[in-house]
Amino acid sequence: MFLAWNEIKHAKLRFTLIIGVMTLISYLVFFLVGLAYGLAMDNRTSVDKWDASGIVLTDESNANINMSMMPRSLANDVVADEVAVLGQAPNVIRKEGETGEDDKINVTFFGIEKDQFLMPEVIDGEAFDEDYEVVADISLQEEFGIEIGDVLKMAGSDLEVEVVGFTENAKFNVAPVLYTTVNTYQDVRFGQIDESEEGRISAIIARDESFSDIELDNEDLRSYSIKEYIEEIPGYMAQVLTFGLMIGFLIVIAAIVIGIFMYVLTVQKSSLFGVMKAQGISTAYIAKSVVAQTFILAAVGVGIGLILTVGTAFVLPATVPYSTNIIFLAVITGMLILFAVLGAFFSVRAIAKIDPLEAIG
Repeated sequence: MFLAWNEIKHAKLRFTLIIGVMTLISYLVFFLVGLAYGLAMDNRTSVDKWDASGIVLTDESNANINMSMMPRSLANDVVADEVAVLGQAPNVIRKEGETGEDDKINVTFFGIEKDQFLMPEVIDGEAFDEDYEVVADISLQEEFGIEIGDVLKMAGSDLEVEVVGFTENAKFNVAPVLYTTVNTYQDVRFGQIDESEEGRISAIIARDESFSDIELDNEDLRSYSIKEYIEEIPGYMAQVLTFGLMIGFLIVIAAIVIGIFMYVLTVQKSSLFGVMKAQGISTAYIAKSVVAQTFILAAVGVGIGLILTVGTAFVLPATVPYSTNIIFLAVITGMLILFAVLGAFFSVRAIAKIDPLEAIG
């Protein structure tokens, strides 16, 4: 370690460049991890808020809630500790923008019963009490300036809803969620409310000790665990796998780059290492110094990249789907440093082959 640190202090420019490359690579990896995690959570945060065991859809829907439609009475055919009905409908709301023209915002309506467990925690305002009142995801306030009391118009119809409260972490398929009554959901999706009908819903959400405890008394229904359902959200798995492969390749590239740098430096210093061997310094000691040097460079470079990433997260606008996961950052940090050190072992092999007489000339 003493030899490694002294050499770094002696050749500051050379090792600063290596640290700079490591910093840029690690910063890119950390930022992509934050984006990937943020995008993934924007697909599923509202589902995670259910804290449920499973979801029941029609058998013909193929796990797609947009294609699932059933009579409200079918909730009686689901046996579980707690059962809640859910109507889901994507829509577009209009709000007057600063330029005088309407801003069009993609949203998802969740029609729920206020007294069932799907009702989210309201962090600002109050829960809905009547039809055409909604509790909205807080991102609508942060990104579009929507406030409590604002009346939102539906694109393509005369329907209007009033925002009475806000909740957090409520997005579905990247769109903010508006929680409202089942009657309002039916009006949004079907264009009218008929009190004489029992009504239609999209899904039944079940909560029990485990998913296996949920029982169905209707052959037209099919249950999915929450994990299975999230994986079936359109585009979710493709997004996760794409970013996962990108991040994995970047980690491998980082290890290769740092390994190449250390190998080139080792070859350039072969005569110096030859002199050290001629003086009786063991190959193992020199090899340990090279590995220690790589560890220092990688740790400093990754550390600076991590600091830059955390700083960037504080200044990003709310419209950027970025989210920090401490566990992911810790694992990626360890992997970057570990693979960089493993890459340095190519240099150790070169050191072992150095002949003192040939190196001295």
